[in-house]
Amino acid sequence: MKYRKKGIKKEHHIIEEGEQLLNELVKNRLVKSVIPGRIKTTPKGKPGNPRLTYQYDTKSGAKLLLKKGSTVQEVFVITDDRESLRKFIEERFKS
Repeated sequence: MKYRKKGIKKEHHIIEEGEQLLNELVKNRLVKSVIPGRIKTTPKGKPGNPRLTYQYDTKSGAKLLLKKGSTVQEVFVITDDRESLRKFIEERFKS
């Protein structure tokens, strides 16, 4: 079942606690729409807090990775300001 909630397309589940991070992007008007992809899990990994990383530009926005422990989810976003989005993610999640 597909539907939208506050700019986030709900076709796939979202990594636990990751929806708050995606809502933060929408709330700060950095993205117009969020399309989460499938969740992939690897056998190794430590539990931790969810993180976003900027992967690359797409025709209509950008591809991000949402990570928590050994779980990774591709997230596609629609945005008019890729540079502000990239800077926000780098600042918010710098090590």
